[in-house]
Amino acid sequence: MIRFLLNVLWFVFGSGFVLAIGYGIAALICFALVVTIPFGVAALRLASYSLWPFGRTLVPKPDAGLASGAANVVWLVVAGWWLALSHIVAGVAQCVTIIGIPFGIANFKLVPAALWPLGQQVVETP
Repeated sequence: MIRFLLNVLWFVFGSGFVLAIGYGIAALICFALVVTIPFGVAALRLASYSLWPFGRTLVPKPDAGLASGAANVVWLVVAGWWLALSHIVAGVAQCVTIIGIPFGIANFKLVPAALWPLGQQVVETP
């Protein structure tokens, strides 16, 4: 019940809706540029994860290979570093208030996802 409440509050006040829209737009752009479709799939994964982050986590896919690692390096250079930086800045800003601390922690949880999204999968936490 607490996870559901935190997710609803995150969606409304913690920028979950805005993040999901941003990642969704990035995914549409990646799908339009056919070569970047794998990055579009990763952006959709990030949109889903940023929409409802409490009670979920990222784990490495067991079948992720060298191609996903190389694509992660490209992602890091092109988009990952500024996405991670924006999550860090938002997390610090949200941690300034006591009420915003859970939202700041959720933003910090999104930093590794923004840096290395390929070869990862979103799973429910027990």
